Formats: sequence, C-alpha cells, structure tokens
Amino acid sequence: MKTLPPGQRLVEGFPRFGAHLHRPPPPVPDDPVIALGGGAVRTSSEVRLAELSQLPRTEIVADFHCVAGWTATDLRWEGVRFADFYRQFVEPALEPGVTVTHLVFEGMDGVVSVVEPQDALADDVLLADRLNGRPLDGDHGAPIRLVSPTQYGYVSTKHLCAVEVCSALPAHRLGTGVLDRLIEGHPRARVWHEERHGRISGRLVRPFYRAIIRPIRYLCAKGAHGR
Repeated sequence: MKTLPPGQRLVEGFPRFGAHLHRPPPPVPDDPVIALGGGAVRTSSEVRLAELSQLPRTEIVADFHCVAGWTATDLRWEGVRFADFYRQFVEPALEPGVTVTHLVFEGMDGVVSVVEPQDALADDVLLADRLNGRPLDGDHGAPIRLVSPTQYGYVSTKHLCAVEVCSALPAHRLGTGVLDRLIEGHPRARVWHEERHGRISGRLVRPFYRAIIRPIRYLCAKGAHGR
C-alpha cells in the first residue's frame, strides 16, 4: 500500500474541491494568455499559450494532496516544466540585478497562490494542460494550471492567466479578512512537513479541515461544469 503524507487519507477519483468553487469554472478565452508582470520585471508582457510549443513537453505521474486531508493518487499530468517557462519568458524580462523572492500565480477565477522560487522552480512543477491523457476540463483548471506535487493543492492554481514576479513579499496578495486568517496558508505548504497552516501546527488543524470536506464537496459538485 502506498504511504501517504502525514494526516492524508486516500479519496476515490479526483474531486473538484475548494472553498470558492460553488461557482462554475470560468469560460476559456479563444486565445488564452499568461500575463507577466510585477516589480521584478522591466515591463509587463503576455505569453500566448500557443507559444508554449517552443518548450519541451513532459509528463509526470504524481499524487495530489488537498490541505483538507484527502489525496488523489497516480494522476498523469502533461505540460511544460515551469522552470523551462521561467527561463524562456521570465528571466529575459527581469530587472538587472533583481532578486526574485516570490511568484504570484493567478487564475481566471480570481484565486491566487504565492510561491517561493525554490518551490516553483522544482523539476516536478508543471504548467499542465492535460490530465490522464485528456485536455484539462473546466473542473480541473482548463486551459492550463500549475501543478506542484510536493505542496498542498491550494498552491496549484487553476485556470492560470497571470504570473506576478516579485522582489519582496507581495502583501497586497495576502488576504486580510477573518476567513483568510482562519485558513491562512503556509508560505511553503510542503505536504511531507505537514505545513497546512501559516500559524497553527498541521496536526492541530487537521480536525477542522476534515470537518469541512463534506460541505465543500457538496457545494463544489453543485458548481461543477455542466451542472
């Protein structure tokens, strides 16, 4: 039997899941782009998804670990390595001598994740456009999404449309409301370290997250594509 990270339980299938996913997924534009901006780049720009054909394709088989405590195993993702995307499109646009401290990934649904370069540039982090041999559907992040297998799922932004390259902590991207504090993410979110929460031990916060799995799955199913 496969060993799961601490506090994780196997789930059947790969459910659509997230506190905001009571809404249907956003429509896919005719010509999708990833906008590049932020204080660490000289000028803002856009990368058309069609341009990703310049980069080598790769495939990984990896588990997906939700911070709420469930794990979907052996998912087959296809796409391009984010590290290759970064070298091709981001590095040439950087301000001379700048140190990149954070990357902000934004989805068309308005959801963002803030990731440190040491995590985002790992070899197994993809910009994925296919899952289990098929193009991504709306429920799982079409047309393209981030996939970071060693971090909790909230890092793996769906419907990716923008990458903000920062030379300091992007405080404007960190939620300040009560709910944001309640489910505050860890800066690294590494599953094998159980970094579920920014302020509370992962072990201590497990019961809270497990308690919200069922209601969130119900709401997500109602908002799923085509329902």
